[in-house]
Amino acid sequence: MGWGDMEPRNSSTAGRSDVCFGVFNTSDGRDTAQNSITSPWFSTAFGLIGLCSNLFALCVLLSSSRKLSSRARSSFLIFLSGLVVTDFMGLLVTASVIIPYHFIKFTWAEVDPGCHLCNFLGFSMVFFGQCPLLLGATMAGERFFGINHPFSRSTSISKRRAWSIVGLVWGFSCLLGLLPVLGLGRYTLQYPGSWCFLTLLPDTGDIVFCLLFALLGIFSVLLSFIFNTVSVVTLCRVYHDRESVQRRRDSEVEMMVQLVGIMFIATICWMPLLIFIVQTVLQQLPPDGDQLQMLPPETQKMLLIYIRMVTWNQILDPWVYILFRRAVLQRVYPSLRPRPSILSLYPVLNPSLRRKLTAD
Repeated sequence: MGWGDMEPRNSSTAGRSDVCFGVFNTSDGRDTAQNSITSPWFSTAFGLIGLCSNLFALCVLLSSSRKLSSRARSSFLIFLSGLVVTDFMGLLVTASVIIPYHFIKFTWAEVDPGCHLCNFLGFSMVFFGQCPLLLGATMAGERFFGINHPFSRSTSISKRRAWSIVGLVWGFSCLLGLLPVLGLGRYTLQYPGSWCFLTLLPDTGDIVFCLLFALLGIFSVLLSFIFNTVSVVTLCRVYHDRESVQRRRDSEVEMMVQLVGIMFIATICWMPLLIFIVQTVLQQLPPDGDQLQMLPPETQKMLLIYIRMVTWNQILDPWVYILFRRAVLQRVYPSLRPRPSILSLYPVLNPSLRRKLTAD
């Protein structure tokens, strides 16, 4: 059906369609493979669950932010809101293209001969994929300094600055997603023909862009792991300190539980894809005159499996906040009681400084 019957990349009749089509071959048993792998009802239900989950989490976040007086908690909720909004928009944008394809089975080469739709979808996959990883690392860094160096700043991050940081993350991810449009790498149609993504072929531009995307994601996950590990160790020391065992920092613990949950989900969902991209492109080095012109079938299928794992990240993220809140945890464990904040870790302080930090 259209893109499945196109000529290989080295054909003289391929023309402009070579830019984003013809990277995989679905001519052999195409209909059977697609019917066994894709389902419009599954994709629709999957997308609706993700959208509803993120909408519910956003409503809970907005309700919680109105009741807060703590700047530390307020800035954390802003970062978390940015993450939920990113996941929601990512599902909405990608589903608006992928789900109609599953129902209509339109011909990409006819509907999008200039590759504009494919480039937009590929940009969306990269932008909405990289943002959660960068936001997770940003949140981990903010909590690291808030817990381990609470007095290095006179006040916590203001709401305006927190939103500015979220905007910078969005801007950086947008710039990264625009690189193929600017000439570095390509977005191409991927198996089974319903989505576009970066190209895992031995072209220099494709290799550089793939490595840039994957290594940046891996670095973000590792940075989150380091920051969160140190922060958790600090909180564990406070919990086991005899003098402060009755003065636990419940707010900091709640934020760290949510942050560790987000990191755990991102690691499980994203690391297989990121490592797979690095391994695939490095195995094709160095590029020579006899380059691959089409992805092997096994590579196509594994890429699809890993992308589906990544999609679960957008669905599970909001439930981390929904389920791991003190209001919910106290119903499960009634023995949990609110206690003083991070100042309990530092019992000897100038009274005026304590009053100021408590107000902040």
